[in-house]
Amino acid sequence: MGEGHYLAGLDLTGRKVVVVGGGTVAQRRLPNLLAAGADVHVIAIDPTPTVESEPLVTVQRRAYADGDLDGAWYAMACTDDPEVNAAVVAEATARRIFCVRADDARYGTAVTPASARHDGLQFGVLAGGEHRRSAALRAAISTALADGTTLQLDAARHAPGVALVGGGPGDPELITVRGRRLLAQADVVVADRLAPGSLLDELGPQVEIVDAAKVPYGRAMRQEKINELLVERAEAGKFVVRLKGGDPYVYGRGFEELQACVAAGVPVTVVPGITSPISAPELAGIPVTHRGVTHEVVIVSGHVAPDHPDSLTDWPALARLRGTIVLMMAVQRLDAFARVLLDGGKPGDTPVALIENASRPDQRLLRTDLAHAAQTAAEQELTPPAIVVIGSVAGFTDADDVVPFAGED
Repeated sequence: MGEGHYLAGLDLTGRKVVVVGGGTVAQRRLPNLLAAGADVHVIAIDPTPTVESEPLVTVQRRAYADGDLDGAWYAMACTDDPEVNAAVVAEATARRIFCVRADDARYGTAVTPASARHDGLQFGVLAGGEHRRSAALRAAISTALADGTTLQLDAARHAPGVALVGGGPGDPELITVRGRRLLAQADVVVADRLAPGSLLDELGPQVEIVDAAKVPYGRAMRQEKINELLVERAEAGKFVVRLKGGDPYVYGRGFEELQACVAAGVPVTVVPGITSPISAPELAGIPVTHRGVTHEVVIVSGHVAPDHPDSLTDWPALARLRGTIVLMMAVQRLDAFARVLLDGGKPGDTPVALIENASRPDQRLLRTDLAHAAQTAAEQELTPPAIVVIGSVAGFTDADDVVPFAGED
């Protein structure tokens, strides 16, 4: 092996990439592979919920077998079994396919740099296997590019404790500067499925990643277990970042996690995030408020049906509102929510916008009305995560010239 590596950028658009192993190492690599347009195939005996539920990835739940790299342009050996990883590298070498070996990069034929993006730029850092050094330099470059400061190459270790960090709606550039800085200092990251996954790939391999995914109507880590993990790792002297999609306190159960930390005497801080019920409509060109049109915005959880005994929502009152209603987690029960609003007197021609995968490259906007919302969602195969906007503003487009009421500023 030479003294260093030859840096190159791969065009993986539409090309097959095989990832063997479906644990947290694979989980942190997938977002950037998908962002590059790769046709990703995962082979894993027990993939994490986040890996298994990724709709753009072909997942096969089984052990690796020789021949699995057939047709691949690039491969990653990410299992926790050195013998399997060695076999993957051997097949890749025989087929002249470059292959990353995650457990011991020296025995692979390619390495994954500590990489990041900023304002159309992409950069990577290789440090000859000194992962903390490359991760620290990458974080320093990212911070310097974001705020114009000078580089700080020696990353100070953060004191033990927990930070509840809102990651925003999905685009990694929409996390706050403070959130990204704390993430770069983490010893442990407990990540939601909806947190910006590509940020995990910016972390050094020494950082423990815990998949705390809550897949809708699928596999999920119990909230009590998440609370225990946060406390246990912090009490073991680790700095733990709980990376959540959106904002920790907007249907994110963040306050429950804070309570668990406080009860255990663990230092905890909260970093707000850009929340999807506001940002998703905005990214789709829809304002949730507009002068002279709406004076209220109501954000409603669709976690339980309107007639469920655990429902705390006054649906007849919502039906009488003239402002904007934003439904979260409502795809599964959209028909029931539309029906109760219609029964409460809200007109059937009330505009509705359905926004899927807000801020991601595959963001999709569907426009309909309240009477046909459930039908449109079903016909267009709307899938979570999705935001439902109900009200006059849902019909706005960038070209609209909305005149406010007389006398309003």
